[in-house]
Amino acid sequence: MDPNGYRLETQAIHAGEPSPRIGGAATVPIFQSTVYEQKEGASYHDIVYPRLSNLPNHIVLARKLAVLEGGEDALVTGSGMAAIATSLLAVLGGGGHLLAQDSLYGGTHNFVTEDLKSFGISYDFIDARRPETWGSKLKANTRAIYVEALTNPLLQVADHRAVAAFARQHNLISLIDNTFATAVNFRPLELGFDLSLHSATKYLNGHTDLVAGAVIGRGELVRKVHHLLNHLGGCLEPHGCYLLYRGLRTLVLRVRQQNASARAIAHFLSKHPQVKKVNYPSLESHPQHELAQTLFQGFGGVLSFDLNGGTAAAQRMIQRVRLPIPGPSLGGVETLITRPSQTSHAGMSKADREQLGISDGLIRFSTGIEAPEDLIEDLDQALKD
Repeated sequence: MDPNGYRLETQAIHAGEPSPRIGGAATVPIFQSTVYEQKEGASYHDIVYPRLSNLPNHIVLARKLAVLEGGEDALVTGSGMAAIATSLLAVLGGGGHLLAQDSLYGGTHNFVTEDLKSFGISYDFIDARRPETWGSKLKANTRAIYVEALTNPLLQVADHRAVAAFARQHNLISLIDNTFATAVNFRPLELGFDLSLHSATKYLNGHTDLVAGAVIGRGELVRKVHHLLNHLGGCLEPHGCYLLYRGLRTLVLRVRQQNASARAIAHFLSKHPQVKKVNYPSLESHPQHELAQTLFQGFGGVLSFDLNGGTAAAQRMIQRVRLPIPGPSLGGVETLITRPSQTSHAGMSKADREQLGISDGLIRFSTGIEAPEDLIEDLDQALKD
Protein backbone atom coordinates (compact mmCIF):
# COMPACT_ATOMS: atom_id res chain seq x y z
CA MET A 1 0.00 0.00 0.00
CA ASP A 2 1.30 3.47 -0.93
CA PRO A 3 1.57 5.34 2.40
CA ASN A 4 2.01 8.77 0.82
CA GLY A 5 -0.53 11.31 1.97
CA TYR A 6 -1.96 9.25 4.82
CA ARG A 7 -1.77 10.37 8.42
CA LEU A 8 -0.11 8.31 11.13
CA GLU A 9 -3.39 6.88 12.47
CA THR A 10 -4.22 5.53 9.01
CA GLN A 11 -0.72 4.22 8.39
CA ALA A 12 -0.82 2.26 11.65
CA ILE A 13 -3.79 0.30 10.30
CA HIS A 14 -3.08 0.02 6.59
CA ALA A 15 0.66 0.43 5.90
CA GLY A 16 2.53 -2.71 4.92
CA GLU A 17 -0.55 -4.90 4.58
CA PRO A 18 -0.34 -7.67 1.97
CA SER A 19 -2.18 -7.13 -1.30
CA PRO A 20 -4.21 -9.12 -1.99
CA ARG A 21 -5.06 -9.92 1.63
CA ILE A 22 -4.02 -13.44 2.62
CA GLY A 23 -7.13 -15.53 2.20
CA GLY A 24 -9.12 -12.33 2.44
CA ALA A 25 -8.26 -12.01 6.16
CA ALA A 26 -8.47 -8.49 7.59
CA THR A 27 -5.51 -9.30 9.88
CA VAL A 28 -2.39 -11.20 8.89
CA PRO A 29 -2.68 -14.87 9.96
CA ILE A 30 -0.06 -16.43 12.22
CA PHE A 31 2.34 -18.50 10.11
CA GLN A 32 3.29 -21.08 12.71
CA SER A 33 5.04 -23.53 10.37
CA THR A 34 8.81 -23.90 10.57
CA VAL A 35 9.06 -25.59 7.15
CA TYR A 36 8.06 -24.08 3.81
CA GLU A 37 8.13 -25.81 0.45
CA GLN A 38 11.20 -24.93 -1.58
CA LYS A 39 10.89 -25.05 -5.34
CA GLU A 40 13.54 -26.92 -7.31
CA GLY A 41 16.27 -24.59 -8.51
CA ALA A 42 15.55 -21.89 -5.91
CA SER A 43 18.59 -20.30 -4.28
CA TYR A 44 19.56 -20.33 -0.61
CA HIS A 45 18.23 -16.78 -0.30
CA ASP A 46 14.76 -17.99 -1.26
CA ILE A 47 14.51 -20.23 1.82
CA VAL A 48 11.66 -19.23 4.15
CA TYR A 49 12.47 -19.97 7.79
CA PRO A 50 11.44 -18.27 11.05
CA ARG A 51 15.01 -17.69 12.24
CA LEU A 52 15.66 -15.70 9.06
CA SER A 53 12.83 -13.29 9.97
CA ASN A 54 11.22 -13.68 6.55
CA LEU A 55 7.78 -15.13 7.25
CA PRO A 56 4.79 -13.07 6.06
CA ASN A 57 4.36 -12.03 9.72
CA HIS A 58 7.89 -10.56 9.78
CA ILE A 59 7.58 -8.92 6.38
CA VAL A 60 4.32 -7.11 7.09
CA LEU A 61 5.65 -5.84 10.43
CA ALA A 62 8.86 -4.58 8.81
CA ARG A 63 6.94 -2.69 6.15
CA LYS A 64 4.54 -1.15 8.66
CA LEU A 65 7.32 -0.07 11.04
CA ALA A 66 9.36 1.43 8.20
CA VAL A 67 6.40 3.52 7.04
CA LEU A 68 5.47 4.66 10.56
CA GLU A 69 8.95 5.96 11.32
CA GLY A 70 9.94 7.03 7.83
CA GLY A 71 12.67 4.43 7.30
CA GLU A 72 13.78 2.61 4.18
CA ASP A 73 13.59 -0.78 5.87
CA ALA A 74 12.92 -2.37 9.25
CA LEU A 75 13.47 -5.57 11.19
CA VAL A 76 11.80 -7.10 14.24
CA THR A 77 13.80 -8.98 16.88
CA GLY A 78 13.21 -11.21 19.88
CA SER A 79 13.76 -8.39 22.41
CA GLY A 80 14.79 -4.78 22.69
CA MET A 81 18.26 -5.80 23.80
CA ALA A 82 18.53 -8.09 20.76
CA ALA A 83 17.84 -5.04 18.60
CA ILE A 84 20.33 -2.86 20.47
CA ALA A 85 23.14 -5.39 20.88
CA THR A 86 22.93 -6.75 17.34
CA SER A 87 22.84 -3.26 15.84
CA LEU A 88 25.88 -2.11 17.82
CA LEU A 89 27.86 -5.21 16.94
CA ALA A 90 26.91 -4.92 13.28
CA VAL A 91 28.02 -1.31 12.89
CA LEU A 92 31.06 -1.37 15.18
CA GLY A 93 32.60 -4.68 14.14
CA GLY A 94 35.89 -5.81 15.61
CA GLY A 95 38.02 -2.92 16.78
CA GLY A 96 35.48 -0.12 16.50
CA HIS A 97 34.97 2.71 18.96
CA LEU A 98 31.60 4.00 20.17
CA LEU A 99 30.49 7.35 21.54
CA ALA A 100 27.55 6.67 23.87
CA GLN A 101 25.29 8.93 25.88
CA ASP A 102 26.28 8.86 29.54
CA SER A 103 22.76 8.24 30.88
CA LEU A 104 21.57 4.99 29.32
CA TYR A 105 19.05 2.28 30.14
CA GLY A 106 20.75 -0.13 32.54
CA GLY A 107 20.80 -3.09 30.15
CA THR A 108 22.41 -1.00 27.41
CA HIS A 109 24.89 0.51 29.86
CA ASN A 110 25.96 -2.96 31.00
CA PHE A 111 26.29 -4.23 27.43
CA VAL A 112 28.49 -1.28 26.50
CA THR A 113 30.66 -1.34 29.62
CA GLU A 114 30.94 -5.11 30.15
CA ASP A 115 30.39 -6.95 26.86
CA LEU A 116 31.72 -4.83 23.99
CA LYS A 117 35.33 -5.25 25.08
CA SER A 118 35.15 -9.00 24.40
CA PHE A 119 34.53 -8.10 20.74
CA GLY A 120 37.50 -5.72 20.64
CA ILE A 121 35.19 -2.68 20.77
CA SER A 122 35.94 0.35 22.94
CA TYR A 123 33.73 3.22 24.04
CA ASP A 124 33.61 6.66 25.60
CA PHE A 125 30.63 8.26 27.28
CA ILE A 126 29.55 11.75 26.23
CA ASP A 127 27.23 14.34 27.70
CA ALA A 128 24.70 14.36 24.87
CA ARG A 129 23.47 17.79 25.93
CA ARG A 130 26.87 19.42 25.25
CA PRO A 131 27.85 19.08 21.56
CA GLU A 132 30.95 21.22 22.04
CA THR A 133 32.54 18.42 24.12
CA TRP A 134 32.04 15.52 21.70
CA GLY A 135 34.93 16.19 19.34
CA SER A 136 37.52 15.61 22.06
CA LYS A 137 36.31 12.00 22.40
CA LEU A 138 36.75 11.10 18.73
CA LYS A 139 39.33 8.46 17.81
CA ALA A 140 40.63 7.18 14.50
CA ASN A 141 38.45 4.08 14.90
CA THR A 142 35.25 5.82 16.08
CA ARG A 143 32.42 4.40 13.99
CA ALA A 144 29.16 5.25 15.72
CA ILE A 145 27.34 7.51 18.15
CA TYR A 146 24.46 6.21 20.29
CA VAL A 147 21.81 8.16 22.24
CA GLU A 148 18.29 7.76 23.63
CA ALA A 149 15.34 9.92 22.56
CA LEU A 150 14.36 10.40 26.21
CA THR A 151 16.64 8.83 28.78
CA ASN A 152 15.48 6.19 31.22
CA PRO A 153 14.62 7.12 33.95
CA LEU A 154 15.51 10.84 34.19
CA LEU A 155 13.87 11.93 30.90
CA GLN A 156 16.91 13.91 29.78
CA VAL A 157 16.84 15.23 26.22
CA ALA A 158 19.93 15.16 24.03
CA ASP A 159 20.53 17.78 21.36
CA HIS A 160 19.37 15.35 18.70
CA ARG A 161 19.81 17.68 15.75
CA ALA A 162 23.41 18.20 16.79
CA VAL A 163 23.92 14.43 17.19
CA ALA A 164 22.76 13.75 13.63
CA ALA A 165 24.83 16.63 12.25
CA PHE A 166 27.94 15.55 14.20
CA ALA A 167 27.59 12.01 12.84
CA ARG A 168 27.36 13.25 9.27
CA GLN A 169 30.32 15.60 9.73
CA HIS A 170 32.56 12.83 11.06
CA ASN A 171 31.24 9.95 8.93
CA LEU A 172 29.75 8.12 11.92
CA ILE A 173 26.68 5.92 12.08
CA SER A 174 24.07 7.48 14.35
CA LEU A 175 21.81 5.21 16.41
CA ILE A 176 18.99 6.23 18.72
CA ASP A 177 16.80 4.29 21.11
CA ASN A 178 13.35 5.75 20.34
CA THR A 179 11.43 3.50 22.74
CA PHE A 180 10.19 6.23 25.08
CA ALA A 181 9.03 8.58 22.30
CA THR A 182 7.84 6.32 19.43
CA ALA A 183 7.07 7.68 15.97
CA VAL A 184 3.98 9.35 17.43
CA ASN A 185 6.13 11.84 19.32
CA PHE A 186 9.47 11.83 17.50
CA ARG A 187 10.80 10.78 14.09
CA PRO A 188 14.60 10.76 14.41
CA LEU A 189 15.23 9.40 10.92
CA GLU A 190 13.83 12.65 9.51
CA LEU A 191 16.57 14.50 11.43
CA GLY A 192 19.21 12.34 9.75
CA PHE A 193 19.70 9.47 12.21
CA ASP A 194 20.73 6.23 10.52
CA LEU A 195 19.01 3.69 12.79
CA SER A 196 16.11 3.98 15.20
CA LEU A 197 15.85 1.18 17.75
CA HIS A 198 12.96 0.11 19.97
CA SER A 199 12.13 -2.19 22.78
CA ALA A 200 8.83 -3.14 21.14
CA THR A 201 7.93 -4.75 24.46
CA LYS A 202 6.91 -1.25 25.52
CA TYR A 203 4.76 1.20 23.56
CA LEU A 204 4.82 -0.49 20.15
CA ASN A 205 3.07 -3.53 21.60
CA GLY A 206 1.46 -1.73 24.51
CA HIS A 207 -0.32 -4.63 26.18
CA THR A 208 2.30 -6.12 28.54
CA ASP A 209 2.18 -9.53 26.89
CA LEU A 210 5.19 -9.58 24.56
CA VAL A 211 8.98 -9.21 24.52
CA ALA A 212 10.25 -7.89 21.19
CA GLY A 213 12.49 -5.32 19.53
CA ALA A 214 12.71 -3.34 16.31
CA VAL A 215 15.41 -1.83 14.10
CA ILE A 216 14.35 0.82 11.56
CA GLY A 217 16.37 3.00 9.22
CA ARG A 218 18.69 3.04 6.23
CA GLY A 219 18.19 0.00 4.04
CA GLU A 220 21.80 -1.16 3.81
CA LEU A 221 22.31 -0.86 7.56
CA VAL A 222 19.10 -2.71 8.43
CA ARG A 223 20.17 -5.50 6.07
CA LYS A 224 23.57 -5.62 7.77
CA VAL A 225 21.90 -5.97 11.18
CA HIS A 226 19.50 -8.56 9.73
CA HIS A 227 22.40 -10.66 8.44
CA LEU A 228 24.04 -10.73 11.88
CA LEU A 229 20.72 -11.39 13.60
CA ASN A 230 20.25 -14.48 11.41
CA HIS A 231 23.53 -15.83 12.81
CA LEU A 232 22.84 -14.87 16.42
CA GLY A 233 19.30 -16.25 16.35
CA GLY A 234 17.52 -13.31 17.96
CA CYS A 235 14.37 -13.63 15.84
CA LEU A 236 10.80 -12.91 16.89
CA GLU A 237 8.53 -15.96 16.78
CA PRO A 238 5.28 -15.85 14.71
CA HIS A 239 2.81 -15.45 17.57
CA GLY A 240 4.94 -12.61 18.95
CA CYS A 241 4.78 -11.01 15.50
CA TYR A 242 1.01 -11.19 15.66
CA LEU A 243 0.89 -9.55 19.10
CA LEU A 244 3.15 -6.72 17.93
CA TYR A 245 1.09 -6.31 14.74
CA ARG A 246 -2.06 -6.04 16.85
CA GLY A 247 -0.48 -3.52 19.20
CA LEU A 248 0.80 -1.26 16.42
CA ARG A 249 -2.73 -0.71 15.16
CA THR A 250 -3.67 1.21 18.31
CA LEU A 251 -0.26 2.82 18.89
CA VAL A 252 -1.27 6.37 18.00
CA LEU A 253 -4.40 6.39 20.15
CA ARG A 254 -2.64 4.89 23.16
CA VAL A 255 0.43 7.13 23.07
CA ARG A 256 -1.56 10.33 22.69
CA GLN A 257 -3.69 9.37 25.70
CA GLN A 258 -0.54 8.56 27.68
CA ASN A 259 1.04 11.86 26.65
CA ALA A 260 -1.91 13.82 28.00
CA SER A 261 -2.17 11.80 31.21
CA ALA A 262 1.55 11.97 32.02
CA ARG A 263 1.55 15.71 31.43
CA ALA A 264 -1.35 16.21 33.86
CA ILE A 265 0.23 13.94 36.47
CA ALA A 266 3.63 15.62 36.17
CA HIS A 267 2.07 19.03 36.74
CA PHE A 268 0.11 17.71 39.74
CA LEU A 269 3.22 16.20 41.32
CA SER A 270 5.33 19.29 40.65
CA LYS A 271 3.02 21.27 42.96
CA HIS A 272 2.68 18.64 45.69
CA PRO A 273 4.40 19.50 48.99
CA GLN A 274 5.65 15.92 49.45
CA VAL A 275 7.47 15.91 46.10
CA LYS A 276 11.04 17.15 45.86
CA LYS A 277 11.57 17.01 42.09
CA VAL A 278 9.73 15.81 38.98
CA ASN A 279 11.49 14.81 35.75
CA TYR A 280 9.24 15.39 32.73
CA PRO A 281 10.03 17.57 29.67
CA SER A 282 6.67 19.40 29.59
CA LEU A 283 7.54 21.11 32.87
CA GLU A 284 9.24 24.49 32.56
CA SER A 285 11.57 23.38 35.37
CA HIS A 286 12.99 20.63 33.14
CA PRO A 287 16.52 21.63 32.01
CA GLN A 288 15.79 20.79 28.37
CA HIS A 289 12.18 22.00 28.30
CA GLU A 290 12.65 24.45 25.42
CA LEU A 291 14.74 21.98 23.39
CA ALA A 292 12.15 19.24 23.91
CA GLN A 293 9.40 21.51 22.62
CA THR A 294 11.28 21.93 19.33
CA LEU A 295 11.87 18.17 18.92
CA PHE A 296 8.79 16.30 20.14
CA GLN A 297 5.10 16.21 19.28
CA GLY A 298 4.46 14.87 22.79
CA PHE A 299 6.60 13.94 25.76
CA GLY A 300 5.57 10.33 26.34
CA GLY A 301 3.93 8.45 29.15
CA VAL A 302 6.90 8.09 31.53
CA LEU A 303 7.91 10.49 34.27
CA SER A 304 10.06 10.12 37.37
CA PHE A 305 10.22 11.91 40.70
CA ASP A 306 11.91 12.06 44.09
CA LEU A 307 10.04 12.56 47.34
CA ASN A 308 11.16 14.74 50.24
CA GLY A 309 11.31 11.68 52.49
CA GLY A 310 13.79 9.81 50.28
CA THR A 311 13.82 6.02 49.92
CA ALA A 312 11.55 5.30 52.88
CA ALA A 313 8.90 7.69 51.55
CA ALA A 314 9.14 6.11 48.08
CA GLN A 315 8.69 2.62 49.48
CA ARG A 316 5.70 3.75 51.52
CA MET A 317 4.04 5.44 48.56
CA ILE A 318 4.48 2.42 46.27
CA GLN A 319 2.83 0.27 48.92
CA ARG A 320 -0.11 2.68 49.21
CA VAL A 321 -1.08 3.21 45.56
CA ARG A 322 -4.12 1.26 44.40
CA LEU A 323 -4.17 1.59 40.60
CA PRO A 324 -0.50 1.47 39.49
CA ILE A 325 1.03 -1.99 39.48
CA PRO A 326 4.43 -2.11 41.24
CA GLY A 327 6.73 -3.69 38.68
CA PRO A 328 9.34 -3.09 35.97
CA SER A 329 8.75 -2.31 32.29
CA LEU A 330 6.63 0.49 30.86
CA GLY A 331 4.47 1.53 27.93
CA GLY A 332 1.49 -0.74 28.60
CA VAL A 333 -2.18 0.11 28.88
CA GLU A 334 -1.92 -0.21 32.66
CA THR A 335 0.04 2.19 34.84
CA LEU A 336 3.25 0.79 36.34
CA ILE A 337 5.36 2.15 39.18
CA THR A 338 8.88 1.15 40.21
CA ARG A 339 12.18 2.28 41.69
CA PRO A 340 14.81 2.01 38.92
CA SER A 341 17.53 1.30 41.47
CA GLN A 342 15.76 -2.01 42.10
CA THR A 343 14.78 -2.85 38.50
CA SER A 344 15.99 -1.26 35.25
CA HIS A 345 19.26 0.02 36.74
CA ALA A 346 19.85 -2.58 39.43
CA GLY A 347 22.80 -3.98 37.48
CA MET A 348 24.69 -0.69 37.83
CA SER A 349 26.73 0.11 40.91
CA LYS A 350 25.26 2.53 43.43
CA ALA A 351 28.11 4.92 42.69
CA ASP A 352 27.37 4.87 38.95
CA ARG A 353 23.67 5.44 39.58
CA GLU A 354 24.31 8.33 41.92
CA GLN A 355 26.73 9.91 39.45
CA LEU A 356 23.91 9.91 36.89
CA GLY A 357 21.41 11.33 39.38
CA ILE A 358 19.45 8.12 39.96
CA SER A 359 18.79 8.01 43.70
CA ASP A 360 17.65 4.88 45.53
CA GLY A 361 14.36 6.67 46.19
CA LEU A 362 13.69 7.76 42.60
CA ILE A 363 10.27 6.58 41.42
CA ARG A 364 9.54 5.90 37.75
CA PHE A 365 5.89 6.19 36.78
CA SER A 366 4.70 4.72 33.47
CA THR A 367 1.24 6.10 32.75
CA GLY A 368 -1.32 3.77 31.23
CA ILE A 369 -4.61 4.68 29.58
CA GLU A 370 -6.68 4.91 32.74
CA ALA A 371 -8.50 8.18 33.43
CA PRO A 372 -5.82 10.65 34.56
CA GLU A 373 -8.20 12.03 37.21
CA ASP A 374 -8.34 8.60 38.84
CA LEU A 375 -4.57 8.26 38.81
CA ILE A 376 -4.10 11.71 40.32
CA GLU A 377 -6.62 10.98 43.08
CA ASP A 378 -4.80 7.73 43.82
CA LEU A 379 -1.41 9.45 43.97
CA ASP A 380 -2.83 12.13 46.22
CA GLN A 381 -4.11 9.62 48.78
CA ALA A 382 -0.85 7.65 48.64
CA LEU A 383 1.18 10.79 49.40
CA LYS A 384 -0.78 11.83 52.47
CA ASP A 385 0.97 11.60 55.84
